Amino acid sequence: MKKNAFVIITMIMLIFTSCGPRQQPAEEPAVTPATEILSTTQQAFFDNLSQLCGQSFAGKEIYRSHHAPGWAEHEMVMHVDVCESDRILIPFRVGEDTSRTWMFLAEDGLLRLRHDHRYPDGTPEEESLYGGFADDTGTAFEQHFPADAYTAEIIDGGGGNVWTIRIAEDFTTFTYRLERDGEKRMRVDFDLTNPL
Repeated sequence: MKKNAFVIITMIMLIFTSCGPRQQPAEEPAVTPATEILSTTQQAFFDNLSQLCGQSFAGKEIYRSHHAPGWAEHEMVMHVDVCESDRILIPFRVGEDTSRTWMFLAEDGLLRLRHDHRYPDGTPEEESLYGGFADDTGTAFEQHFPADAYTAEIIDGGGGNVWTIRIAEDFTTFTYRLERDGEKRMRVDFDLTNPL
């Protein structure tokens, strides 16, 4: 009888032990899904732009519409100043005017262009941070940024703006172009073959 009781108790213990919680390995690797900051095409453009980081380039005005005074007589220089995984900042100097910075930002999986305008003391100008998100028609070397709702609010007629940023595939030229409602407004080209 004692022998049967011992066998029964042993079997019960084995059952409870096998049904207990599964032991985890001491260092089970965490599973984190890989995520892209931007779409493949926009990320490729962002990566191409980041290749210019730390360099400055001279520009020239290709055209300017009658709606604003031209910059042809001014020296123009872009400085690819800050390059991080989610932003590239390019201060753009026109003559002695250093108020402008182009901001390329990765926001919520989309590439955004903003124009940061500041007074000499660093405070923002009234018309600042306008721009828009890249549409889905771009390539690894050219992106189009239609104006967003904020731009339409702060710039009279600015809702029709589309900015095009192009890097020549042979990395000879960087182009900044603005159109409004299909009309050419301005274009500035920068010589990438001769960093300053």
